[in-house]
This record gives sequence, C-alpha cells and structure tokens, in this order.
Amino acid sequence: MRAVIVWWDLEGSGQTIASLRDFLRDEAVDRFAAVPGLRLKLWISDPDRNRWGAVLLWESPEAAAAPIPQRAAELIGRPPVERAEFDVEATVEGAYEVAALGRRGLVWER
Repeated sequence: MRAVIVWWDLEGSGQTIASLRDFLRDEAVDRFAAVPGLRLKLWISDPDRNRWGAVLLWESPEAAAAPIPQRAAELIGRPPVERAEFDVEATVEGAYEVAALGRRGLVWER
C-alpha cells in the first residue's frame, strides 16, 4: 500500500475552503469513488494557513502512480505546493460506532 499527502496554498488562487467544499459536494467525491485502486481519500483543510489538501490511501504503488482527476488543480490554478508519497507499514481499524466512512465531514454538515 501507498499513502500520498498533497497540500495547496490557496493564497491568490481565487478559491477558498468554502468554495472547494462546494466542489467536493457537487462533483469530486463522486468522481473519486470510481478511481481504481483508491482505498480511501480524505480531503483536509487548514484554515489558519489557508491550505487545502488530501490524504490518499492506495492499494499499490502502481495504483498510486496512475493518472487521477485533476479538477482541484484546475480550480486552484496550479499543482500542489507539497506532495509526499510513503510506504504504508501497517493498517488497523479501531473500535467505532459509525460503520460507514463515506460522506462524512464538514461538507455534509451544512
């Protein structure tokens, strides 16, 4: 398995965390639900630093290297300022009450 973390700096991009939340709700979540080899994607934000990012968990290095939708980069107007890829040493799921992980987060709480 591979993990990828990307960050965009939104300063001067014309995008905000709120506008990108609309993008998630309207198109990105459904688009990424169909990406082969993607086990999990978490979209993340850092309002204090005006950053937007994602954490992606892939089944294999080959899946992580395959092309993926680039709409966020188009909307923001540039590629991520940070991108890091890692080997996954282990995974575990803890004890939880809510089984479904899909469609969770601030985007769905409005």
